[in-house]
Amino acid sequence: MSEGLDEAALGRLAVRLEAALPGNGPVSLSPPERIFGGASRQTFRFVATRGGQDHPLILRKDPAASLIDTERKLEFAAYRSFAGTSVPVPAAVLLEEDPQVLGSPFFVMGQVAGAAGTPFQADCYAPHSTALARQFFTHLGAIARPDPAGTPLVAVTGLPDPATVWQRELDYWAGVIAEDSNEPQPIVLAAIRKLRRTPPPLPARLSIVHGDYRSGNFLHDGAGTLTAILDWEMAHVGDAHEDLAWALDPMWSHDPDQPLTGIPRAEAIALWEAASGLAFDPVAYGWWSLFAAVKGIAIWTSAGKAFATGANPDLVNAWSAWYCTQMHDRLIAARLVEEAR
Repeated sequence: MSEGLDEAALGRLAVRLEAALPGNGPVSLSPPERIFGGASRQTFRFVATRGGQDHPLILRKDPAASLIDTERKLEFAAYRSFAGTSVPVPAAVLLEEDPQVLGSPFFVMGQVAGAAGTPFQADCYAPHSTALARQFFTHLGAIARPDPAGTPLVAVTGLPDPATVWQRELDYWAGVIAEDSNEPQPIVLAAIRKLRRTPPPLPARLSIVHGDYRSGNFLHDGAGTLTAILDWEMAHVGDAHEDLAWALDPMWSHDPDQPLTGIPRAEAIALWEAASGLAFDPVAYGWWSLFAAVKGIAIWTSAGKAFATGANPDLVNAWSAWYCTQMHDRLIAARLVEEAR
């Protein structure tokens, strides 16, 4: 039986789904199948059947220790915010914050057909890399375009002061590094000091920020169509350059001049501009690109702590703490040296 999903738990889940799925009568569930590949939440696929109608679903459940400390209602609200828009997202079906149902809070969303890639395999989107890259950056712009006021996400997060969104994000991730580091990290601390000394320009407008928009966090149909944007657990309202900088971070591309190994970097930015209605600001982008490496270090530091303490023994945590930390340390060091000349 899947972790945390014994027969009693599945019975409680079925009862909750009776209030969320269309039709009448009891809901029966197929045995859940664990989907591996991420460490922020435990993910399962299963089928709920009601009145002869099958509903393929995905369950996202908080583990004992997450790589990223987030609230499940935030990700659920993000999916609801883009339902029915040009941004492809799964249907938001059920949010349950009572840990008594499955042992920890969770939400259920519709299952979307498609395959996921990985940033650590150069040809994972071939032979459709160009088409997917163009859709990838167009959808990123579409996420940034609408006014976030009044969206389900803002009902959870509130609207921030545009002048302080950079400080909010930097304070949070710097705090994660301070709390979770088990050894000195002089390189990332130097980057944090530089970011504080030179704040970015005020954003032209507030936008919804996905927070982890990168290769590996979307599905595609294998024929050149991007079918769903996933993993919105870090969604918030802020400067859209934050998402662009994270999406273009060298961690996610084997060739920084060819994002998703599909299109030139300049084309990716132009697509983002056209879809978002925003003008690319090289100064803002420069600040957020250095911030992206700091944020990365924070995530990898938390991953290492979770693995070392036994709180989350998923091997992706150990690998992230080793490989990804070294890569972002080298990127930060090279940037700081270059800018000091």
